[in-house]
Amino acid sequence: MRTIRAFIALLALGVLVGCDPSVLNQGGVGSETGSPGPAPAAASQQLAELTVSGGLTMSGYSREKFPHWISQGHGCDTRDVVLEHQGTGVHATSACKITSGDWTSPYDGKAYTDPQKLQIDHVVPLANAWKSGAKTWTTTRRQQFANDLSRPQLLAVTSSLNESKGDQDPSQWRPPDRNYWCSYATDWITVKHYWQLTVTSAEKGALSDMLGTCS
Repeated sequence: MRTIRAFIALLALGVLVGCDPSVLNQGGVGSETGSPGPAPAAASQQLAELTVSGGLTMSGYSREKFPHWISQGHGCDTRDVVLEHQGTGVHATSACKITSGDWTSPYDGKAYTDPQKLQIDHVVPLANAWKSGAKTWTTTRRQQFANDLSRPQLLAVTSSLNESKGDQDPSQWRPPDRNYWCSYATDWITVKHYWQLTVTSAEKGALSDMLGTCS
């Protein structure tokens, strides 16, 4: 058993053999994975800058159009890196498969020690991204989005909540822990603003309401 923090530190420096510079540039493996979005005032400004649209059709969509959990080098994939950054006391095998640690799901505050009981949620779901603009992207850009380790797009959460959320936006689904609504809204806005994705009018209204919970 071993921690993989040393691996992450080396990867951040870009010195590991086989590192893909484009992944490092867009994903920031050595950055604060899942780091919070901007302050509420800045998030409100970013929300105002988002384009409101009914969205594109879902024709042609599949999760395979967003290659995810790609290799980050030395046996680690994107899921491994998210679990390492968002947990404490994380241990892994020599092949970089996470075996144990301590995690708290931000959506409901539940604690876990078994990584298999967690799923990695795309804060902005892949299907939502597709109809918000990603349908017109190249597969390479969709891969970057699906493995974005710089924006607060990937969160280790309770599996059942990730499944209940599905591809719903904040007008349809919100984390059960109301205390997390402010963070969820700012995270969602950060991702959509950076990737230049659109929002529906209902989605924009829900995000504005959730920003109202920020203290």
